[in-house]
Amino acid sequence: MMMEKNTIKQDSGSTFIKVISYLCVAIFALFCLFPFALMISSSFMNEQEIVREGYKLLPKEISFKAYDLLLNNSTQLVNAYQVTIFITVVGTVLGLFMMSMAGFVLNRKDFKYRNFFSFLIYFTTLFSGGLIPTYILMVKHLHLKDSLFAMILPGVVGAWSIFLMRNFMKAIPDSLYESATIDGAGDFRIYWRIFIPLAVPSLATIGLFSALGFWNEWYNGMLYIDTPAKYPLQYFLQRMVSQTNLGALINSGAVINTADLPTQSIKMATAVLATGPIILLYPFVQRYFVTGLTIGAVKG
Repeated sequence: MMMEKNTIKQDSGSTFIKVISYLCVAIFALFCLFPFALMISSSFMNEQEIVREGYKLLPKEISFKAYDLLLNNSTQLVNAYQVTIFITVVGTVLGLFMMSMAGFVLNRKDFKYRNFFSFLIYFTTLFSGGLIPTYILMVKHLHLKDSLFAMILPGVVGAWSIFLMRNFMKAIPDSLYESATIDGAGDFRIYWRIFIPLAVPSLATIGLFSALGFWNEWYNGMLYIDTPAKYPLQYFLQRMVSQTNLGALINSGAVINTADLPTQSIKMATAVLATGPIILLYPFVQRYFVTGLTIGAVKG
């Protein structure tokens, strides 16, 4: 016996709206993808062609000079990747743990001083300590000069992420906390075994923003890091692109024709090397991303 399929018949107006919507989304997606496609194709262009005709999606001649120049110092590049991966993983995991705990505590109605601490966290969004006090704190008191943790600690917690986590946990019924308490579970066990599994969309959203921040880290590396082997990827590539370091590369013995240096295509190749690995993170958190943002935006 064949089962009849339940289908909802749509009128012509709904179909027309749907086609227009898909078409608009497709056009918008093409506009978003165009800069990435232009960046990748331009990184393989000949320098003379860029100067003569500008950046193009379809170059006449494929050139790998920009990548040859960047990969000429492959050991330093690998070190920079390792440093960036380390600060991204450690900073993101540490940040998620601390911000989720802060959101859990600030959401508890039996925490007497939650409004006071919430105000202190909110206050940091209005005013900051400034560059010089922060530098003195990191170097003189915490002794983090030339330490990788000088690039991790400033980005571990964020006020916006804490409030997003707290607002998400407001959506979790208090009856779960009360039931677990009656069963004898402690606060940390309730946080770890009940609230964290339910907070995956919010953790994925905050984790993505946090990972992007650590991956693009260069400012703190410029301030606090002196040893070249500890340079993060973005700061290392910025130094490679600069004319000073091209001259240093030549002085170090590299055979480079200064009249044929890929000064334009190397910028695109640098962007490809810097953004390529982190963009692979998006597919894994995409299904949680919208849910986490929506919940955090609606709840007060």
